Amino acid sequence: MMRYTSDDALELVRHAGVVRSRDLEAQGVSRKHLSQLVERGLVDRVARGVYVASDAEYTESHALAEAAKRVPKGVICLLSALRYHDLTTQLPWEVWIGIGSKAWAPRASGSALRVIRFSASTLALGVEHHTIEGVEVAIFDPAKTVVDCFKYRSTVGFDVALEALRDCWRRRLTTMDELWRYAEACRMANVMRPYLESLL
Repeated sequence: MMRYTSDDALELVRHAGVVRSRDLEAQGVSRKHLSQLVERGLVDRVARGVYVASDAEYTESHALAEAAKRVPKGVICLLSALRYHDLTTQLPWEVWIGIGSKAWAPRASGSALRVIRFSASTLALGVEHHTIEGVEVAIFDPAKTVVDCFKYRSTVGFDVALEALRDCWRRRLTTMDELWRYAEACRMANVMRPYLESLL
């Protein structure tokens, strides 16, 4: 396996955008090199085991890329997914991320995370993959996000769920068939029925 210098390691971090120390180690970058880069101010530790280049240009979605590295099996959901799909004017101060009902919850470090637990079947439903700052990020699609907002309406607010549904439909980001399919899979068909029918 190739052994890297600190400068090589910096280029790897820059290329990755957001990177975990274990991924760098797998490529032959020692923790010593990573520590040296942090001490020199060239790399920032943004969360436990997660690093970015200090001169990186962040997008509005940077926190989503960071969350995806911290929770590789998680899916961006609810308010954060609404924001990504431009279905809300709210700017959540924490990243909302879905994980399995029995999955390990990440420790508090770096950007704030709001962890929401999903059943295995609903966590696998309606997942899209987007590349943000070089990181593959799993995000629920617009229709699934809307249905989830109804399911978790006591957490996000019923008005948020209703606004998201109307905006999603008005902007033609989904079909009625998709909404019904997700509503039935998430056991929200009876709750959503009058609101779905009002769109027709």
